[in-house]
Amino acid sequence: MNASSRRGPPAPQMRRFASIEAGGTKFNVGIGGPDGSLFDQAQFETRTPAETIAAVTCWLDAEVERNGPFSAIGLASFGPVDTDSGSPHWGRLGLTPKLSWRGVDMIAPFRRYRVPVALDTDVNGAALAEWRWGAGRGHARVCYLTVGTGIGGGAVLDGVTLSGRSHPEMGHMFVRRHPDDRFPGACPTHGDCLEGLASGTAIKARWGDSLSTLGAEHPGYAMIAEYLAQACVNIVSTLAPDRLVLGGGVIGTSGLISDVRRRFDYLTNGYLSEFDAEDILLAHFSPISGLIGGLAIAERAVRHAHGSEPPEHLQRWEQQGLER
Repeated sequence: MNASSRRGPPAPQMRRFASIEAGGTKFNVGIGGPDGSLFDQAQFETRTPAETIAAVTCWLDAEVERNGPFSAIGLASFGPVDTDSGSPHWGRLGLTPKLSWRGVDMIAPFRRYRVPVALDTDVNGAALAEWRWGAGRGHARVCYLTVGTGIGGGAVLDGVTLSGRSHPEMGHMFVRRHPDDRFPGACPTHGDCLEGLASGTAIKARWGDSLSTLGAEHPGYAMIAEYLAQACVNIVSTLAPDRLVLGGGVIGTSGLISDVRRRFDYLTNGYLSEFDAEDILLAHFSPISGLIGGLAIAERAVRHAHGSEPPEHLQRWEQQGLER
């Protein structure tokens, strides 16, 4: 099953990029420009690697036939995935819960287009989108946390997406249990980590429905607000962002972000005085922040191919035009 939409052609002089947001439940694919605009997009259910990648490449082939080649491809992928372009396993998925996708090379199927390809995590891609054009625009340090079926986080710190020997796994941080919570946790690896306690999957396993359906009077509402506020405290304390952007279906529950902000203020007790609870914002591009971020990742591929991008640890992207 797929859905497609078109937003109009690019200006004739505008460079076109392909963006692929590879998710555990769906793949979003689009064509857009270096200003973050999308000209065309489609969505495909995540099935087997062969089926899903065939659907995406078929759509891209049709796009090339209609409008000509694009300049680069940006991949914003679910993980764990090797994001180190110098690694022999670059682009390969690790021990993902989607068993048929383990070890899949996410780069190889797209080399056929003979354009530069760059890859980052889906949440780092979302962080890029919100930093450049969205809720974090105009700020040097932006973190992003998605709270949906799973929980994951990314960061852009002084223009650089955060990766090291691996990429951030913010969804697997541990938080203090709510005193009324007896649920063992839904994470298959850790049980009661943040994702195991506060993701959409955990909410449904614990109470049988989504948080928005359960409503603000349900006792689970306060639990989830507490866990997410703790996560926000941990992220702000560790990475010192200017803005913390929250996306995903769970955080879209009416009124939840206000409760998260209130609990954040209570938990910090005035200690993180440089960061205000109002600096916790809803994502501007949700639910396609990762797809928009793929356009910024694609531009990185072009810069790297042209030799104009410095080493990862020295990258400095300005807000407009990615000028150093």
